Amino acid sequence: MFEASMLYAPTTFAAAGSSALVTFCLYTLAVFGLAALSSRLLKNRNFLNEYFLGSRSLGVWALALTFAATSASGGSFTGFPSLIYTHGWVLALWIASYMIFPICTMGLLGKRINQVARKTGAITVPDILRDRFQSASFALLATALLVFFTCVNLVGQFKAGSMILQTLLGENATYQALRGIVGNFLQSSQLLAGLDPGYFLCLLTFGVAVIIYTTWGGFHAVVWTDVMQGIVMVLGVIIMLPLAIYQVGGLQHATETLAQMVPPHRAEIVIQTDVEDLDVPKGTWLQTDDSPSRIFRIGEAAAFDESGRATVKGIEIVDPGDQQRIRSGTVDVSFEESVAIVDVRKSTPAAYPGDARPGVYVTAPGPDATKMDGMLPMSLAFSMFFYWAISGTGQPSSMVRLMAFKNTRTLRISIASVAMYFSFIYFPLVVIFCCSRLLLPGMEVESDRIMPQMAVTLTSNIGAGWLAGLLVAAPFAAVMSTVDSFLLMISSAVVRDYYQRNVNPDASQRTLQRMSYTCTIVVGIGVVIAALNPPEFLQYLIVYVGSGLAACFLAPMSLALYWKRMTTSGAFASMLGGFLCHLSLYIVGWLRGDGFTKPMRPFSLDPVVIGIVMSFSLGFVVSLLTPPPPKELVEKYFYTRRKKTPDGEQ
Repeated sequence: MFEASMLYAPTTFAAAGSSALVTFCLYTLAVFGLAALSSRLLKNRNFLNEYFLGSRSLGVWALALTFAATSASGGSFTGFPSLIYTHGWVLALWIASYMIFPICTMGLLGKRINQVARKTGAITVPDILRDRFQSASFALLATALLVFFTCVNLVGQFKAGSMILQTLLGENATYQALRGIVGNFLQSSQLLAGLDPGYFLCLLTFGVAVIIYTTWGGFHAVVWTDVMQGIVMVLGVIIMLPLAIYQVGGLQHATETLAQMVPPHRAEIVIQTDVEDLDVPKGTWLQTDDSPSRIFRIGEAAAFDESGRATVKGIEIVDPGDQQRIRSGTVDVSFEESVAIVDVRKSTPAAYPGDARPGVYVTAPGPDATKMDGMLPMSLAFSMFFYWAISGTGQPSSMVRLMAFKNTRTLRISIASVAMYFSFIYFPLVVIFCCSRLLLPGMEVESDRIMPQMAVTLTSNIGAGWLAGLLVAAPFAAVMSTVDSFLLMISSAVVRDYYQRNVNPDASQRTLQRMSYTCTIVVGIGVVIAALNPPEFLQYLIVYVGSGLAACFLAPMSLALYWKRMTTSGAFASMLGGFLCHLSLYIVGWLRGDGFTKPMRPFSLDPVVIGIVMSFSLGFVVSLLTPPPPKELVEKYFYTRRKKTPDGEQ
């Protein structure tokens, strides 16, 4: 067994060398190459069917990997590792049901939604709902909700893409020069002053890249890049797992060390400097002059007044093990010597009482900075099991994939393949980022960057800097695979569900093509602007969007496909009821001062549970209270006409 002193030291991306950047650039070029090949398929084919569904021709591996890559978003490789780092082993319970998520999602709706889409020629989810209920207004409601939630999700995904690029570029000379130029531009602008120039530059770079290849190639470009990105993601995790376990001295040693750790305190400190125009960014390390010194890391950029003083929020490292590793140089931490700590106004443990005791990282409910009952009480753990396994079925992005596979055999094999794929990703991630607490202390102040920083650290410690480019490409691939799918979904909703089906049914293929390209570009630009001021915690945004979509779409779609008695009024009540119920629980949490990321949870149940139950209940009740749907509509969707045989039998 290795001793704690054998821990490797974290590093910046600069130490990984330019070879890592070359590896990453080769990956990016491959993405654009696939987009170019895909654009050739658009020629001489029905534009909408090819651009948005790939002519419904997905095979086993294409369906499995594009489904998995789209589901494994920036939340999986940015937000989820952030939560593991912050809350510990309890996140294994939080994510446990993701392994059966494809069984529920693909098994419940897959075959039926594909049959209906082929029968009606539907290209989008609102397309199916419009034809099933013969209601343009209901389709427009579905389109509006889909666009709303998807745009909110894209803001978080763009944030993740920018943060990954920041870690990738690190101290690269060209990047730093451009960062300085952008910083000067931002300071001269009243609207953009105060933005981090590195974040702004990387956000624009990511936005331009993903908008171009999505617009250029359409659905086939998305699918083919999803296949490549899906392979990159699982390879990245498989490589990181043994490296992480080795560098912390084995899993047993890591767990025993983690069991003795306590979380840092939340702190508010007063600092002073004599250096004019000193830049003290978020994440800067500070220590007091006394012996032994107290160790702090600030969670926001310092804004000094005329006297050279600033009050900043951050954390204080109070775990004895972390303190010893930092002071001994086992973990490489560079303190800002130009700044002195004048006063520590407060340094308090997190709200959960167990945070002050060792063992909190390896037991439920796990530490939490603001909740008295911890990160994951068991009642909430059961809700999250329901959330991942069932609510994923209500995601329109998954439904679109299920409209595009070519036969039932493809679906059956893909279900098993995706379940195994998720097992190879999520369980190792829990292990890797529990180990990261020993390698990278103090990351609570920027925990959404833990994935790319861990990739850089692990590869640099073994002298394989070039490999960092591939590992950083894993979370980047997760973000890109989700962003491109969502951009296409929004574009299809606007062009197909609004324009062609309501405004101009006779629009030419050329007109639809131009509108699709324009819509994808405009939405992408709008999301980039919205992402200039992103949410702090990416994973909570992902949870809100995923649960909101499930509350809106799961019940109406399921009842539409499987219940003959479902009416248009019932569909309206189901979708609006689920949306308003889910949203109201988040608003109540916000109004009582808990923030929009901490909704009200009646009986400790997640809002998605309440929203889905309300949506199904209203769908059933209102449908039974209103006249049944027309007989010919029921026959179209629930009966198959048999051809007559020579002897007259049906």
